[in-house]
Amino acid sequence: MKPNNVLVNAALAAVVAAVTAAGTSYLILRYAPLKPESADPERIERIIRDYLINKPEILVEMTNELDKRQAAEQSVQQQKAISQNADAIFRSPVSHVAGNPNGDVSVAEFFDYNCPYCRHALPDVLKLINEDGKVRLVLKELPIISDDSVGAAKLALAANKHGKYFEMHQKLFSEPGKADKDKALRIAKELGLDIDELQKDAEDPDIKKALDEAKELAQKLDLKGTPMFLIGDRVIAGAPDDLFDQLKAKVAEVRQNGCASTC
Repeated sequence: MKPNNVLVNAALAAVVAAVTAAGTSYLILRYAPLKPESADPERIERIIRDYLINKPEILVEMTNELDKRQAAEQSVQQQKAISQNADAIFRSPVSHVAGNPNGDVSVAEFFDYNCPYCRHALPDVLKLINEDGKVRLVLKELPIISDDSVGAAKLALAANKHGKYFEMHQKLFSEPGKADKDKALRIAKELGLDIDELQKDAEDPDIKKALDEAKELAQKLDLKGTPMFLIGDRVIAGAPDDLFDQLKAKVAEVRQNGCASTC
């Protein structure tokens, strides 16, 4: 049997089972005082199965409706998580802030140096802080793709102690090849950093704290992947082609209307 057929049959069976259970319960409650035998589960199942086979598009409609409801529920939960963790998201002492540290709107980005979508997003993020001098860009290292990502992230954070974090950050994305410890050390050398001192700083407890904090926040925010942008309490998941326009619009919204809750 083809995989698609298996999925369709499985979905159909699940729908029939759920609807049959609901329909049977209703009929029993509705007619039990009169004719208990009228609640025939097999007959109900045949009716529902015939209906769904004749109108399979209803399965797509059901899936779309479920996706919409789940997205709405996720949004509610994310808003709650942002409000409850605003200080850790936007004002953590272990997160690097680019742009204007005293800006009136904070944009937090969760990213991984080996994430192609994060790489794609970089020019739009740079354009935002270059064009809007009142944006605080809070960078949250979230190396979830591989151990190579962890090695690069630790050295990037260590470069912060030497005043070269943002330069390292940009080069890890813009230069070709996977981001790992070797690439980060090569970039550090190009930036004139002391390699031995940098590797020592990479083991600082504050760096582990920064990575652990970002991971915990990602779990609370139900982050599905990188990048993820929080503009106050507005959320952009991924790196859409119109990312800059979305960032600019949401910054303007927050600047004008503020956040619905703490941010």
